[in-house]
Amino acid sequence: MENKLTAKRSYKDGVWRMLMGIPKNALSVYNALNDTDYRNPNELTYNTLENAIFMNIKNDVSFIVGCYTSLYEHQATYTPNMPLRDLFYVADVLQKYVKDQTLYSPARIRIPAPVFVVFYNGNRKMGDKEIQRLSDSYETVMKEPELELKVTILNINPGYNEELKRKSPILSEYTTFVETMRKYIKTMSIGAAAEQAVDECIRNDILKYFLTGQKAEVVKMSIYEYDEERELELIKEGMKQVLRDEVKAEVREEMREEVQREVREEVQREVREEVQREVREEVQREVREEVQREVREEVQKEIHEESVKRIILLCQKFTSAKEQAVDELINGYSLSRQEAEEKVALYWQ
Repeated sequence: MENKLTAKRSYKDGVWRMLMGIPKNALSVYNALNDTDYRNPNELTYNTLENAIFMNIKNDVSFIVGCYTSLYEHQATYTPNMPLRDLFYVADVLQKYVKDQTLYSPARIRIPAPVFVVFYNGNRKMGDKEIQRLSDSYETVMKEPELELKVTILNINPGYNEELKRKSPILSEYTTFVETMRKYIKTMSIGAAAEQAVDECIRNDILKYFLTGQKAEVVKMSIYEYDEERELELIKEGMKQVLRDEVKAEVREEMREEVQREVREEVQREVREEVQREVREEVQREVREEVQREVREEVQKEIHEESVKRIILLCQKFTSAKEQAVDELINGYSLSRQEAEEKVALYWQ
């Protein structure tokens, strides 16, 4: 059941996997996490799965110590899907672990308890520790999930989990190596940065024996890892831009509808006010003309009546004959005989 990592590693193995592939280094990290003191490399058994590739770069290391099977992974890019990935991985590990036993046995099959840890040193802001649960990915919330898997995310960036790094010098030195690589990559090519970082760490006794013995391979792995990291960042930026454009288009469409609605309401309000003014002016003009006409008719009527009265009074004064006044009204004012007689009766004194 013991499967040692061979000295010749895949090109896509990361520096972390290379470093943890040395049993004493893996035990150093394990002891720091669990407050144990394992020192014998023979007490550690690596789990190897030939076809278990979850990323282009393999940065995972799985091994058994005592009654525990530990899956350690280093990540520079945060993902909330570690519980699901580890579920697939540990299922394969345990299937291989019990391959020589039958699941139909009346005796209980004992398996090492799995522990999942991610050592994170990316740019995402987080505290010392974060717990991810498989149930967080469920489409519905369950009070007591029937299947649960927890992954502990440990921040190993400078200033975080310093006590853990103090207990495990190899973890501390790995963090220093990564930070040194990041320092140089800001001002030079990836290849030159990798060479410079390795040389500086060797001079400063940081992973000295590991880097000295495998310098060429470490440089090659570092170049590949940072190429991958940059590629992921570019992909992420590209996705952000696509999403930004989509959101911008949606917002533009929403704003267009909103502006159209506002403009339509404004135009309707302006047209309504304009029509109201025109109608008001038209009504005012019509009313004015009607009033003027009524007043004119009334004045004309008063003048006519006053003239009729004057004719009647003149006839009374000079002729004393009512019949003559009636005839004058009929001939001069187009009155009927009855109307003329009524006027004479009204005004004859």
